[in-house]
Amino acid sequence: MRTTLDLPDGLIQEALMATHAKNRTQVIIMALEELIRRHRISEIKRYKGKLDLNIDLATLRDRAGAC
Repeated sequence: MRTTLDLPDGLIQEALMATHAKNRTQVIIMALEELIRRHRISEIKRYKGKLDLNIDLATLRDRAGAC
């Protein structure tokens, strides 16, 4: 998708140097992927302490008698 953006040159240049990206498009893609990754992590963190993960995998896999 083509989009026209008005971005600060200094910010783009700093991002290019920091990421070693080959072009501006690659920098923007990397930034969007990182934004999405961080959002997903924050969504997962909402469940911290709310899930009971004391799971017996042998029972779940029906291998309790095989061990």
